[in-house]
Amino acid sequence: MVTTGLSGKIHVLPGDVISRIAAGEVIERPAAVVKELIENSLDAGSRTIAVDVKDGGMAMIRVTDDGEGMTRTDVPQAFERHATSKLRSDRDLWSIRTMGFRGEALPSIASVSKVRLVTATKLDAVGTDLHLAGGRIQQVLDAPPVVGTRIEVTELFYNQPARKKFLKSMPTECSHITHVVQQAALAWPSVHFKLTSNGQEVLNCPAVSTAKDRIGQIYRRLFLDHAVAVQGEQPGAAISGLIIDANHAKASRTPQELFVNSRPVRNAAILHAVAEGYGSFLPKGHQPQFVLFLEIDPDGVDVNVHPAKREIRFAATEAIHQLVRRAVRQALGRSEGASSHPHDTVRERGAVEPAGIPSWSQGVSVGTPGAALQVGSGGSAESIPRVEQLAFVSEAAEPYVRVPSSEVVALGQLNRTYLVVQLGGALTIVDQHTAHERVLFERLYRAWQSRGMSSQPLLIPESVELTAPQAALLQRYQGDLEQLGLGLEPFGPATVLVRSVPLGIGKVDAGAFLQDVLDDLSQWDRASSLEDRVRPVLASLACHGAVRAGRAMELPEIKHLAEDWLAEGKIQTCPHGRRTVFHLGAEELEKIFGRVGWKGDGSV
Repeated sequence: MVTTGLSGKIHVLPGDVISRIAAGEVIERPAAVVKELIENSLDAGSRTIAVDVKDGGMAMIRVTDDGEGMTRTDVPQAFERHATSKLRSDRDLWSIRTMGFRGEALPSIASVSKVRLVTATKLDAVGTDLHLAGGRIQQVLDAPPVVGTRIEVTELFYNQPARKKFLKSMPTECSHITHVVQQAALAWPSVHFKLTSNGQEVLNCPAVSTAKDRIGQIYRRLFLDHAVAVQGEQPGAAISGLIIDANHAKASRTPQELFVNSRPVRNAAILHAVAEGYGSFLPKGHQPQFVLFLEIDPDGVDVNVHPAKREIRFAATEAIHQLVRRAVRQALGRSEGASSHPHDTVRERGAVEPAGIPSWSQGVSVGTPGAALQVGSGGSAESIPRVEQLAFVSEAAEPYVRVPSSEVVALGQLNRTYLVVQLGGALTIVDQHTAHERVLFERLYRAWQSRGMSSQPLLIPESVELTAPQAALLQRYQGDLEQLGLGLEPFGPATVLVRSVPLGIGKVDAGAFLQDVLDDLSQWDRASSLEDRVRPVLASLACHGAVRAGRAMELPEIKHLAEDWLAEGKIQTCPHGRRTVFHLGAEELEKIFGRVGWKGDGSV
């Protein structure tokens, strides 16, 4: 190598710059600070971990535990780079049994913030109160000998304004922190986790005895009611957890939580194995939801792949892949085998209304264009009293021109799911749910475009329990949802009352309906336009308001629905992409029955 001039081009960076570069690999945002501090608390044997944040962690993060604490001798050492109590040689990297191990977390956090640490062990007569700024120790004071550790991080990225500029909004950063605490709670059900944000309780998960109980604390009954247990093992590895019943899978990827030896990780091979386990069980466009715990001999997994320990590598990837795929397939097979009726799948996906709600088959009044379809208790269509609007109701959108009734001939219903009609000269099979979903979506979309969204109050408001991130998301977008005709009212820290729904969607299952709307809202930050935001929400509203598979329909109703679908433009798919109709034209029928080119004895 040839150099010119008095000095070379290559020089060693100053120590504080090195520390900040290293911090950038580990500490990307406030949630990363919370994750690293929680992992240290878990390694210290804590049974209670409390996390308090202000302004999404940008102003303050405080993690308090009741673990073993540190001595005054160890406290300064903990903030030296690569200082750790968990490794002695490089051989230990191949058998990691602790959450932290490289000694990078505390120095990385301290280099980009101001830190105060208060700690004591059970043998200390006096505790230690350490203050740092930018990684440099400012002072060491005495503290009460309370066993455990409290670390307070303030002014995160105060000396890195460029990184601070790229942080998201306060609600977004708080959502990331909530997810980190949720993951820790799922992985360690025997530990009590608490999270408060700006003085308000966000999560409170007391210690429980089983992973299923902890999943119930985090994801409520909405997940547990439709989940099936996964269990499987092979030499050196075992898998357990819950996956969503394929009949209740959604387009959302929440939750998709994988824990390997209690560590939350991402792994493409495991995700692929889960998807393969679902196979044909999973409807097109839907995603598997799961919370899975994989226990592997530490010698068979490398956790030292990613600076933030989010990714791992298996020594026997194919064997682990087969274990997961087999366990998921067996769990879903048991779930499918439990169905005793050939149409249980569609009945679960479109549950029949509770007792007391009149059935469509009890009577129908088909009126003028745009008139409501009314349900009564009996008698002729003309004499049925106007009691309740369940599906086809008057709405704010402009009424469309009714297709001449002579074009539609209702023939019947197959399996309480498919409508058989003659449209013109064609035999047409209509999926009653997807066709009605398309009709409702088009009406809602027209109403939104004309800013004519109206609400219909529920006779009895329905309460829905939410997870902490969902409650925060709902609070953030409540005003937008009200403009779409949804009347929602907070009812406690993680419960909401559904008071009204958009005019035209009829009776809905408030819990499932709100869950899908929240899944749509979680994608709003990625939407490029207001229309891209609104359309999925309107599609969810239409889906939950549409007539379900499994409901009997009489000929007048069938005719009415087919006419509505025709009037909306004969669109071949629902808003989610599922097919609405199947046609057999006159020519196809003639070919099937051998009438084309028949000459025989002249008979027809």
